[in-house]
Amino acid sequence: MIVETGGMLSPYRVLDLTDEKGLFCGKLLGDLGADVIKVERPSGDPTRAIGPFYHDEPDPEKSLFWWAYNTSKRGVTLDITRSEGQDIFRRLVQTADFVVESFSPGYMDSLGLGYSVLENINPRVIMVSITPFGQTGPYRDFKGSDNVLWGMGGEMFPFGDADRPPVRISHHSQAYLHAGIEAAVGAMIALFYRQFAGEGQHVDVSIQESVAHRAHHVSGMWDMEHIIWPHGTGVTMAHQPNIPVPGKEGLGRMGLWPCKDGYVTWIYWFGIQARSTNPVSIRWLQSLGLKDEWLIGFDASGIYWADITPELIDRILQPIMAVFMQYTKSELLESALRQKVSLYPVSDARDILYNSHRSHLEARGFWRTVEHPSVSESLTYPGAFARMSTAAFRLMRAPTIGEHDEDVYVELGINAAELNRLRQARVV
Repeated sequence: MIVETGGMLSPYRVLDLTDEKGLFCGKLLGDLGADVIKVERPSGDPTRAIGPFYHDEPDPEKSLFWWAYNTSKRGVTLDITRSEGQDIFRRLVQTADFVVESFSPGYMDSLGLGYSVLENINPRVIMVSITPFGQTGPYRDFKGSDNVLWGMGGEMFPFGDADRPPVRISHHSQAYLHAGIEAAVGAMIALFYRQFAGEGQHVDVSIQESVAHRAHHVSGMWDMEHIIWPHGTGVTMAHQPNIPVPGKEGLGRMGLWPCKDGYVTWIYWFGIQARSTNPVSIRWLQSLGLKDEWLIGFDASGIYWADITPELIDRILQPIMAVFMQYTKSELLESALRQKVSLYPVSDARDILYNSHRSHLEARGFWRTVEHPSVSESLTYPGAFARMSTAAFRLMRAPTIGEHDEDVYVELGINAAELNRLRQARVV
């Protein structure tokens, strides 16, 4: 097999040993052109059991999760818990620039495959380790699901309704995705260092810290005001009682509004910003049919968050909601653009794939069609996360179990007879 070239990272090889905590890192490197080899156990990687599945048919070769996070990778099987498998892996490391893994701290060392060993085999190799709490510290050996890490990273507390416990965003792993991005960035920084220092290094990524880095909107409030962002204000639902966001200027807001076919985001302000923003918005609402005289004449610039009562909120909400519910997201967006009002639709997957946004994304070549011979169908994938003027972006389907065993192991000098023996012994 000829590995596709032309990408920014096409000269480099990555050995990907990760589970769901780190798959995104290898995907990003592979989409940028690196030869990413996903190493999985002979029976198949456990993440192949993560749904949803193609046509709702549970099958290790039909996991949409696997397909999404393993694009642009080749795949081999190898049991690195066996001595023969460890020997083969060490030979692979001699050909690699990166090893990305997400095992518990110390596990790779216990197999004789830790960084202290690998750097002696290949002094230029860069090892990237993605773990819940990092390689050091009192929490290093703690387990951590996405739910745990999203909470302990500080991003769960602000979200949800004020009268209920905090909520985690999305069905899938937000914390793991942030860690995957930071791991890819860390790998690139280590590669840059290697260019002039001539040596690799061990990159230690803590998923908890990756989430904490993202929580700037929470930590910033504490840095500026010594105020803990109140629970229930990360997303303020316009159709429910809420606690406005505090701040030095006393700004409270109601941001997420139901309309005819979903939701839009638009802010009704209190405090100093209401003075310049709300009059424009009220005139726009009047053009859409707002007739409530009290609200039309109401000045919210002198109202601060501590003074806002549920009764006041309800009096503001009801007439505005009645207007929004007469229009679709697209209609509200078009009207807001004409009046220079800051509003945007809250898009779901159907909107992005089929409705108003698709034409824009198609014009930019965002969507990519990827053939899946195993299911006799071509599927639509999101494309490049950024466009480079002089480097190509590629997108190949995720590998089937052991799909590239022959290609990769032949490079190591393992002939067909030896490969067959290793398969029978369940080493590969």
